[in-house]
Amino acid sequence: MTLTPTRLIHTYALPTPDAGPYALTAGPDGTLWCTLVHAGRIARLSPDGRIDEFPLDSADCGPTLITAGPDGALWFTRYRDHRVGRITPDGETRSYPVPGSGPGPYGITAGPDGAVWFTTLNSATVTRITPDGELTEHALPDGSFPSFLTTAPDGALWCTLNQANALARINVTGETALHPLPTPGAAPVGLAAAPDGTLWFAQIGTGHIGRLTAAGITEHPLPDPQCRPHAVAVAPDGSCWYTAWATGRIGRVAPDGTVTEFPLPSPTCEPHGLAFGPDGTLYVAQESGEVTRWNVS
Repeated sequence: MTLTPTRLIHTYALPTPDAGPYALTAGPDGTLWCTLVHAGRIARLSPDGRIDEFPLDSADCGPTLITAGPDGALWFTRYRDHRVGRITPDGETRSYPVPGSGPGPYGITAGPDGAVWFTTLNSATVTRITPDGELTEHALPDGSFPSFLTTAPDGALWCTLNQANALARINVTGETALHPLPTPGAAPVGLAAAPDGTLWFAQIGTGHIGRLTAAGITEHPLPDPQCRPHAVAVAPDGSCWYTAWATGRIGRVAPDGTVTEFPLPSPTCEPHGLAFGPDGTLYVAQESGEVTRWNVS
């Protein structure tokens, strides 16, 4: 099975050359929002094809992951200048410094407590930030490289520990429990929670998509173990979609474990983030310079 041209709804060519579309999230305004990691900008993508770009205060700040916040704004990490940014739907921006020496903020999500939470790759923390910028840090294991972060239906935050080969569950007081992965060198990155409590995650080191349920962890091997799966998103039907960064493909893991992959327009398009829009269509950020939108139903 492959994605035919009729399933490609739209290609967004970003106005800024070499902008580096990296991560996506659905906004509160019915649009998709995208970080442009190379250009230091945030883009808003409307279903009708309109693109609005919002420059940040530093072109070199490296905006990476992005989430819709509980306050109606979009929040994102700025990996290169070690700040957390906030942008309103009308384009007003501000940012907050993250403590530490080169902490490397990366994963970010709206928490279950009315705040935003984010990880720091280099400092190995998960940090709570309030809408007015107040920070509370919680330590994770040294050298664990906490990456993606999500809020699960169990009321806790979960993150991938890329270098500890584990998932971490963190409650709002900072209490942490680790869930080791069965395969050495899995190097988990992308993470998403399904409404039924299932957690899906990408194992970039071994070419698997992992699934955590009450019964434990299941790892689904992908067709090419060197495909470098990066980000995951849960579809309305409960399946998990992922980007295969090294092979220029996206894929689907059905709830029964069946894996299907689909080629993107170019094998070198470097797909990273992906997200579902309000209408169930799938948006894929391709670091080579485009965002594509697909009908996957």
